[in-house]
Amino acid sequence: MIPDTQVAVVGAGPVGLTLAARLAQLGVRVTLLEQTPRHLAEGSKALCMQRETLEIWARIGIGERVAKRGVQWRIGRTYYGTRELFSVELPGTSSDHFPPFVNISQTEVEELLLDRCRELGVDLRWGHRLEGLTDDGAGVRLALAADAGPAELVARYVVGTDGAHSTVRDLLGVDFPGHTHDDHFLICDIRARLPFPNERRFFFDPPWNPGRQVLIHPQPGDTWRIDWQIPPETDIDAERTDGRLDRRIRAVVGPDTDYDLAWMTVYRFHQRLADAFRRGNAFLAGDAAHLYAPFGARGLNSGAADAENLAWKLATVLHGEAPEALLDTYEAERRPAAEENLAVTDATMRFMAPRGAWQRLWRNLILRGSTRFAALRRRVNSGRLAEPFSYGGSPIVESGPEDPSLPRYGAVAPDAQLGDGSRLKDCFGRSFVVLLAAAPRGLATASGEAAWPLSVEVIADEGLTPIYGSAGPRAWVVRPDGHLASSLPLTNAANEAQLVRLAEMVGSAAGRGRGPAPG
Repeated sequence: MIPDTQVAVVGAGPVGLTLAARLAQLGVRVTLLEQTPRHLAEGSKALCMQRETLEIWARIGIGERVAKRGVQWRIGRTYYGTRELFSVELPGTSSDHFPPFVNISQTEVEELLLDRCRELGVDLRWGHRLEGLTDDGAGVRLALAADAGPAELVARYVVGTDGAHSTVRDLLGVDFPGHTHDDHFLICDIRARLPFPNERRFFFDPPWNPGRQVLIHPQPGDTWRIDWQIPPETDIDAERTDGRLDRRIRAVVGPDTDYDLAWMTVYRFHQRLADAFRRGNAFLAGDAAHLYAPFGARGLNSGAADAENLAWKLATVLHGEAPEALLDTYEAERRPAAEENLAVTDATMRFMAPRGAWQRLWRNLILRGSTRFAALRRRVNSGRLAEPFSYGGSPIVESGPEDPSLPRYGAVAPDAQLGDGSRLKDCFGRSFVVLLAAAPRGLATASGEAAWPLSVEVIADEGLTPIYGSAGPRAWVVRPDGHLASSLPLTNAANEAQLVRLAEMVGSAAGRGRGPAPG
């Protein structure tokens, strides 16, 4: 089977677009298939973009534009009725390049990603619906339905980023177990000039939605996202007709406020996890692999991390720099991330929408008592916001380091200001990176001339020392997705043994076997 393309990505949502762009950047021939005839602008949908997602998009070339266009926020407030119970200020420092979260419509992000994919030469095919998939071990043959008639595409690998109702997942025969929450949620994008702060505000049992929840988020351009938890029997079409929807909105924005309803949808939240993220030469990512309730902004952000994790591994294997077995680590790393997200969002939804009279009574007692007792306030769950997952248990990540003052292997590598004024994170994404912090004289030059097992960039800079050399001279291996793989304490003099060990560590992080654990 001779492939027409190296990777076929099915589904041109934000995850598919992110994956296609990163693959193209890494020199992979990629074809992006989308069943709709054009890009559909359908309201805000996913809204909260996490800092590390912005870093991924910065590697693609749109991160700065997303951050500049979006509404930046750092504070989330939780209320019972109209009384504030607590506020959470998201972690960050003045040296962080991006804020913890930026609110911007998924539709706007998709448009930026589409433009970038075109610039990178991605073969984007609209109006191509997947109908069949055959994997013979050497590649995947895709049967497609297009306006011009049946079509066929042969790819070395295929990735399903085609959402909750994934055709790729169905054709692979991968089960998607889980459950669906009973209550429905009404979401409206409202254009209005409002005196609301640029903060996330979550209300339990407010007067304008008694017994249920309301969530308010700012968006660019005087647009506000309002989420109401509503009973399953609510007829929104009837509410639009008889004025109840208008009264529902005015209860939040004010009785005399002029507003436009820009977008509205009603849906139910799902908690589901695919039984497998890989079958042969086919992979699942984003909503095709996992579905979460959105409180905590874990859907799109985890999907972008799926794309980033898979992109560098596919590219490294396709370029002949790593064995096929490296691709197995995609599921080994991203499935635990999905399991953690499911556990966190499940706990949130059990509190927000308790099942059964006793669970609801207990939740209500906690809310009432939380106005008086701090211990009960700590049990109020309005959603724990997304953070990057650490791959500490991965087969291609070392355990450690032992010194708790140092960054942990598997975590996202902390940023640093380099001596020329640039950011360390701007160096990530193209290849493996070896950081030499407080390195002995001569090692940087020797490392730059070393025979690495695959593409490597070596960085030796004084700006690394506060974070990466705080426990003494040390070399660190950073993967193309910006996660730390391992490190090695350095002796006071440059020597060949250290270079050999560094090369082994890079090879190990690319799935080329394991050497002895670093000290």
